[in-house]
Amino acid sequence: MFESEQNKFSDDEKKMTFSEMVKFLVLSILIVLPIKYFVAQPFIVSGQSMDNTFHNGQYLIVDRISYRFAEPQRGDVIVFRYPRDPSKYFIKRVIALPRETIEIKDNEVTIFNDKFSEGFKLKEPYIKSWDKNSPYIKEKLGENEYFVMGDNRDNSSDSRVWGVLSRNRITGRVLLRLFPFNKIDYLPGKQEDVNETKSEI
Repeated sequence: MFESEQNKFSDDEKKMTFSEMVKFLVLSILIVLPIKYFVAQPFIVSGQSMDNTFHNGQYLIVDRISYRFAEPQRGDVIVFRYPRDPSKYFIKRVIALPRETIEIKDNEVTIFNDKFSEGFKLKEPYIKSWDKNSPYIKEKLGENEYFVMGDNRDNSSDSRVWGVLSRNRITGRVLLRLFPFNKIDYLPGKQEDVNETKSEI
């Protein structure tokens, strides 16, 4: 069978092609790894603790850089290393901030801080269900400590179970939801109305 010269690669061309491929792979690694470890990181939701805000199998991008310049805020959805097993990542919502006191009573959350010494109750429209009676909790947070909970309060292992979350365990906040495609969103689950709004106690 006749084979045209156009379909043939010389040894030099093959070497150049292989060389370019290696350069491309090295360049990709040099670009992707810093982005993954310092800028953004993919995360797949596992479990039901954040229903209905996030569901099992959803694909998220976690912003790793913002908290280098600012502190986590109440209402942020964050990904962090599980305090009892740092090899695992959890996703929860920030409920109480450093130096605040949190009280959980009759399935209601009250926050005490310098601005609201008498406390204010959180409005939490994101909660899927909270039918099970949570035990009474009142805890003063120290420097760099956060109290986090899942939106599905009846099915979430969170600060009510294993205690406060240290700042150094936080990986970042949820920046994007990329899958499923009909749920694509920027800062998904972000709630502004949980912040510093006084209500009757």
